Amino acid sequence: METYHIHIKGIVQGVGFRPFVYQMAMQKHLKGWVNNTTDGVHIQINADEREANLFLKKILDNLPPLAVITDYSIKKVDNQYFKSFKIIKSESNATTNVLVTPDVAMCPDCRRELYNPEDRRYQYPFITCTNCGPRYSIITALPYDRPFTTMHKFEMCPVCQAEYNNPLERRHFSQTNSCPECPVEMQWYENGKLTEHFTDLEKVIQYWNDGKIIAIKGIGGYLLTCDATNIDAVNTLRKRKQRPAKPFALMYPDIPSIEKDTFINSDEKNELKSISAPIVLLQLKKQPASKIAIDKIIKDLGRIGVMLPYTPLYDLLLAKFGKPIIATSGNITGSTIIYDDQTAIDYLTHIADVLLMNNRNIVIPQDDGLVQFSTKYRQKIVLRRSRGKAPIYINPKLNFHKKSILATGSMLKSVFAFTHQNNIFISQYLGNTESYEAQNNYEKTFKHLTNILKPDIETVVTDKHSAYFATEFGKKYAQKNKIKHVEIQHHKAHLLSVLAENNLLDSQDKILGIVWDGTGLGDDGNIWGGEFFHYQKYKIERLHHIGEFDFILADKMVKEPRISALAIGHKFEKAQKYLQPKFNETEWKIYQKLLSNTQLKSTSMGRLFDAVASLVFNFDIHSYEAEVSMKLEWQATQFLEKNQTDGYNLTAYAYENFSGFIFEQIIDDLNKNIDFQKIAAKFHLTLVNYIWQIADQYGYEHLAFSGGVFQNALLVDLMIEKNNNRKKLYFHKELSPNDEGIVLGQLVYGLIHA
Repeated sequence: METYHIHIKGIVQGVGFRPFVYQMAMQKHLKGWVNNTTDGVHIQINADEREANLFLKKILDNLPPLAVITDYSIKKVDNQYFKSFKIIKSESNATTNVLVTPDVAMCPDCRRELYNPEDRRYQYPFITCTNCGPRYSIITALPYDRPFTTMHKFEMCPVCQAEYNNPLERRHFSQTNSCPECPVEMQWYENGKLTEHFTDLEKVIQYWNDGKIIAIKGIGGYLLTCDATNIDAVNTLRKRKQRPAKPFALMYPDIPSIEKDTFINSDEKNELKSISAPIVLLQLKKQPASKIAIDKIIKDLGRIGVMLPYTPLYDLLLAKFGKPIIATSGNITGSTIIYDDQTAIDYLTHIADVLLMNNRNIVIPQDDGLVQFSTKYRQKIVLRRSRGKAPIYINPKLNFHKKSILATGSMLKSVFAFTHQNNIFISQYLGNTESYEAQNNYEKTFKHLTNILKPDIETVVTDKHSAYFATEFGKKYAQKNKIKHVEIQHHKAHLLSVLAENNLLDSQDKILGIVWDGTGLGDDGNIWGGEFFHYQKYKIERLHHIGEFDFILADKMVKEPRISALAIGHKFEKAQKYLQPKFNETEWKIYQKLLSNTQLKSTSMGRLFDAVASLVFNFDIHSYEAEVSMKLEWQATQFLEKNQTDGYNLTAYAYENFSGFIFEQIIDDLNKNIDFQKIAAKFHLTLVNYIWQIADQYGYEHLAFSGGVFQNALLVDLMIEKNNNRKKLYFHKELSPNDEGIVLGQLVYGLIHA
């Protein structure tokens, strides 16, 4: 009998792959072995060539629910004789070539057991199996075995151990296996006192009903929770968290309860119920049945962030409570999510009345992911890529030829990425690295992931902006390790990212890249953000932009849309009556002087959105990032739901200076007392016409979109509608169009220049 060796790479650890192979082998009466190593799963069997290939095909055609295959091979090896088929001990090799499994929401099988009074894990808040539960957040080393997770300290009871050892069980080698006899235990922390072995979930329900705020430890960190229907409780949470206006996410018990409050389609339902279980933005009904405290949860926006319980603990609590709760990241506003118990005691007790803790440690914190779909064409738009997705990104058509490249990302939406053994690893969302806490989180996460995977990084790619923490981090890393460092302009990285996601890097067709965002340092030293690029055969050229306007006061301009309105409109005499009331006399004099002396220019579409929002609706100050742009989108959406209108007629001046053109048109409409919502709609429609005209003028049939502005679902829908399948439009798929997404473009640039 011949012997064949099968090697399978991908997400194959922590997903029940070895017992799955064992069961397949038993069905086929094959003899041999299967094991985990740091480069994937290895299988050796006694079989002839035909039988071996059929066995491999059966494996690939019937994968476990969480498994993803990126590569596989089969080859004949020296003959060996096996008496049976076994799962043998995992091995560690010098080179790690395996994908780290993300954290996964509770599976249907575990949910059924959770609510089955006959099951021994009935109502056990930490039920898991090989198909669900924490992975990335508890891994300390590879291969993914219990000793290399924070579950190593939990000794299994005899029944759990028997399940763990039985290849025919769903919990065979389930590294998070536990039960009420060998439990992960909760603690209740209130008024400086800790109650061990806490099990009374009814007390949580009572406290929610009493308007209390409870910080609950989940998979990626602590969530701050309260009754979403209690106005006083939500208002108290806002005050304590110092979060005056930014929307809160809600957790609902189930899909039927979500349907009573929102308009939800099948794509949104599937996303909510997916293994990554992100927050999904849904359009809110005017009269939500649950009577949530709308004005305290969202203000001047039509979409609300909703998620389902993704852990058994949350599921039990929401089933008992029967109403939606606020479920927002447990942090001090502006810093990263808190995951360490002592830090939670030190900081979250100033916000929460109670902490519901547990003794399963978290190694790496993660916020909840965030996704939306455009209303009409259901284009998926990732807003935050985190728990359930990180730290892997799979695109089999991207080949990095085993070169190891580090991309350090941007500032406000910080992530890093690296390639290793032709796999791509993209960290979870790490926050705004203007804050010291986010910088520490960035460094800690980088150290953790590189320690696990041990990439031999050859090239570091950073943004050109020297003031970014991520840029400085990359430069220091390259200097310390004496490796190559290259820089790429911010918006060019955006473009390469969306092209890479759509496998267009090698395209022979010329592509128009539309990259619109708030801020990025341009090649000319100015602030770009309303860019059109020509791409062909790995070459990027700046083709066009929205027209330059003065850029003053740095971050103050970013935070105060009224300053953007002034910067764009100060040259137009007819704008003065709308602009001057926004400033006191001293401000007006100082800002006029600054505008007369500044040399720094901007072409930022994000600042143009700010300016329009300020001019039309007097949305003059941001209380959170992109607030007024989102409000402007919602105003336009409401108008277009009931009415039709056209954009402004584009003139020759519009192509010379679009930002100035649109400003003048809007002032004329204001002078005519045109409905504000209609003006917002005309602005969006004009943007679409502008893109279309540029594409036609230069003869482009392929258009690729990136940058934070394309988180605007209305704009995306209008672009698709205007196109009517005439040209090829390419949007991001699994990465965000915002600054999180640029790391893939940076990696590609590193490959080109390696």
